[in-house]
Amino acid sequence: MILPRYHIAASAIAGAGKGLFLDEAVTAGSILTAPDGIEQTYRQADIEASESLRALWHASARWFEDRYTLSPEWPDECYINHSFTPNGLWHLGFVFALADLPAGSEITVDYRHLLPPGQVEDFVDSATGETIAGLSWRESLASSTRALAELLASPRTGS
Repeated sequence: MILPRYHIAASAIAGAGKGLFLDEAVTAGSILTAPDGIEQTYRQADIEASESLRALWHASARWFEDRYTLSPEWPDECYINHSFTPNGLWHLGFVFALADLPAGSEITVDYRHLLPPGQVEDFVDSATGETIAGLSWRESLASSTRALAELLASPRTGS
């Protein structure tokens, strides 16, 4: 579920297609998206072993450990694009604003947190040209937990 008012429009990121844009300002530390309506997660090994599930890898997101959701119906959260310098922090299925974001901001996250370990995205980072490869679960959880703790301890988030 996307918490602030938003709209979907052409992305400002080269080659990204559509993006998710805020219709209202949000403050640093605010939750932008939260999990809801997740009916099932799949183990990576089960996806890889099933031809029909494997065909949906393009619509997957890692939620925890080796568990993924498959969303071929493309909910609006799927329009959040990748950046190595994102304005949103992906942490256990939530996306937090990493800074005060004005209305009109396009939301981005680091896709390395959503991919299987070592899996390479079929496109490169538009700003750097670098490969986007999934982090291990431990590395993803450790780095997003540190970033969230720092964000919430910051004086700008009101804590």
